[in-house]
Amino acid sequence: MDNEHSEHSDTASNQAAQASRHEDDRHEADRTATRSAQQPVKEPSEELLGRLGTTLSPDLLVEALTHRSFSHEHPGALNYERLEFLGDAVLELVATETLYRIHPDMNEGQLAKMRAKAVSEEALSAIARDVLQVGPYILLGNGEAETGGAEKSSILCDIVESLIGATFIEHGIDEARKVVHHLVDDTLDEVSHEGPALDWKTSLTVKAHGMGLQDPEYRMGVDGPEFAQMFTARAVLPDTDEVLGTASGTSKRKAQLAAASLAWKTLDARDHTKAKHGKTDRRRHGSAHR
Repeated sequence: MDNEHSEHSDTASNQAAQASRHEDDRHEADRTATRSAQQPVKEPSEELLGRLGTTLSPDLLVEALTHRSFSHEHPGALNYERLEFLGDAVLELVATETLYRIHPDMNEGQLAKMRAKAVSEEALSAIARDVLQVGPYILLGNGEAETGGAEKSSILCDIVESLIGATFIEHGIDEARKVVHHLVDDTLDEVSHEGPALDWKTSLTVKAHGMGLQDPEYRMGVDGPEFAQMFTARAVLPDTDEVLGTASGTSKRKAQLAAASLAWKTLDARDHTKAKHGKTDRRRHGSAHR
């Protein structure tokens, strides 16, 4: 009996040890798969860093490219949100000091409008697409990837800021300043000459006043589920209910700004046509007197 009991015990121990090894192997395979999924292809990452204009350690680069949806599916994987928070502050500092230096004649309000335009989601997502071409290297969860997350302006904007934050962490403010100048100086120069595009809503109000019209107002609509709402704004002249521009966006502000830009262009074209007809009438009037 003792020998039989001993054999049963040895068999149970062996089975337990084998099961433990299988479990360890499975966890190791999961960890290896996660590391593999997190690690960008070597050559593209070098190309991306070349476009960024600096160097980053592999772990920090992976963190800067990892969306929270990926880390939710791969527990333990760091995402870019902390780096983005830091990079946003660095970007705003460098953009502010640059505009302050190159536009000594502008007041605080003008500088603030230019800075807001230069570091906006629209501007930064364009840099992510056109300069960094970062979309293929963003690490996304399955659901986010299936809905085109790598092309979403909000995510692309975040990635630019997270890469700036990663540069600051690894190299300090001087290298981060160099990267910001490399990425944003062209945009800072462009916004210096954009005129009404710096603030479409204010520019629309000024244009309407100049034409003897009332302040335009924005009438809003919203569609879609709560987690993916789409807002529609109509820029309207309240006295006549004339719709000058209609546009949609993922927030009320974005929709209103887009509608204001269309409305401004509508009034500007009308103003130019009126001015042109006025000149023609004056010439005809002068010819009749002669």
